[in-house]
Amino acid sequence: MNIKHFLMSLLLGTVPFLSFSAQAENVATVNVVQIFGTVDPAKINDYTEYMAGVNMYDALTTLDGDGAIQPLLADSWEVSEDTLTYTFHLKDGATFQDGSPVEAKDVVYSVRRLLALNEGPSYLFEGVLDENSVTEIDNNTVEFKLNKIYTPFLTTTPILFVINSDAAMENMSDDDPWSQDFLANNSLGAGAFKLTSWDRGATMTMERYDGYHLGWDDQAIDKVRFIVTHEEATVKALAAAGELSMSSDAQAIETYDAIGKMDGYRIISYPTATNFYLKLNHQASPTDDVDIRKAIAYATDYDTIRSALLPGEPLAGPMPPVFAGAYADDLELPKFDLEKAREHVEKSSYADSGPIDVEIMFVAGLAFEEEIALLMKANLDQIGFNTILKPEPWNRMTELAARAETTPAINEVFYGATYPSPDSFFFTQYHSAAQGTWASMEWVLSDEVDALIDEARGTADVDRQNEIYKQLQHILVDNQSDVYLLTQTSQQAFSNCMDGFTWVPMQSFEFNFHTMKWVCN
Repeated sequence: MNIKHFLMSLLLGTVPFLSFSAQAENVATVNVVQIFGTVDPAKINDYTEYMAGVNMYDALTTLDGDGAIQPLLADSWEVSEDTLTYTFHLKDGATFQDGSPVEAKDVVYSVRRLLALNEGPSYLFEGVLDENSVTEIDNNTVEFKLNKIYTPFLTTTPILFVINSDAAMENMSDDDPWSQDFLANNSLGAGAFKLTSWDRGATMTMERYDGYHLGWDDQAIDKVRFIVTHEEATVKALAAAGELSMSSDAQAIETYDAIGKMDGYRIISYPTATNFYLKLNHQASPTDDVDIRKAIAYATDYDTIRSALLPGEPLAGPMPPVFAGAYADDLELPKFDLEKAREHVEKSSYADSGPIDVEIMFVAGLAFEEEIALLMKANLDQIGFNTILKPEPWNRMTELAARAETTPAINEVFYGATYPSPDSFFFTQYHSAAQGTWASMEWVLSDEVDALIDEARGTADVDRQNEIYKQLQHILVDNQSDVYLLTQTSQQAFSNCMDGFTWVPMQSFEFNFHTMKWVCN
């Protein structure tokens, strides 16, 4: 259904399943600003896809609001003295959404499938796990034998979502042995919600699984309806109609201001560990020159961006201070200085070559990203650039990020921890083995950086790890890996009927609707 037609139907009252007053069900309507590309747990990699994944699938573990790993499908585990063997014991009574029990064989299948497809978060386990690394000891016990020490391993287990292996294999074929076609469009998890409808690019609906192993109460959310739109007028209209339960955190400031004045709504603001960067492609002209990268950084009006366009805290480098022990607190905050920017242009290999073409890519339709791009253009064009704005749908941005030669020079991107470890900021964004995704559009390709990240991953000495992470921050800042705009202070509009939201330092895990409540009658 076209989103405008959907909204008109909603406002006219012809979408009865969204009417809270007409049903006993607790239905939450949520807007997101980018499409759900897939719901296959072996392929998900961005914030909407993880939002779906964390609700449809469970993993062996999860994490709390402090980032501490907690039991989920596993109720206990042991780690060998050499940290190479992890043994997980599954809890009794957990079932998939068809009522069948979650067993060790399902964990084995899910991990082997992830590694075989080599998509989504599989790159995290390169050289760490192979198809023989995970074994079923008995129905309720699964063992991971790592090929090398990987200190952050336990922190990655919340994204190892477990698939119903019997149901998946029922939908396999000779041409599709891992049931990719089926799992791209259906949920086969043990999560709190199951996928019930999906109109790609417009809406998605999940309904609660009554047999969920953590149970439900009378205030539980029964159904979640996602509406995909980045149109500010649509979001405000949903709120004005009383249908919006929770907005995205990527709306324009004026949209939050307008909704906050409406009866029945509140705006919440909370600090995050999500950074907003201008990711600079080190392999593309003209940002292959460090002086050009530094010129772009000095030409960035940080205060105006944070005060007028996107709320956030100042950011000195690639990682926010959420991991305090690993944070380099001696880094200086970046400054806006057009004269220094001009000096770096004149020192660069592109000096005296006429206006320097440079592209800025951002998500089409996001007003604040367009405004940031326009502000950057106004500044860069003063110091010798010809700045070309490149708005693209998010799915197109992810396609362009797959190769260095198609990744634009400058890219507006949010990135937050995908697992609660400093490794998430360094390996995922800057290691050569992780290149080719939206998170790694810098294309740093540095042997020195790779070696330090590998050393940090391979030592159990926390003090040495933290030294390495601090060293990495200095190297990346000195080399101007990115323009470090801010650490996001998220804002969201909530219906006063929605309660229980808790921010979690892991991408989209705060949007687990099982933890939220509908407090209105």
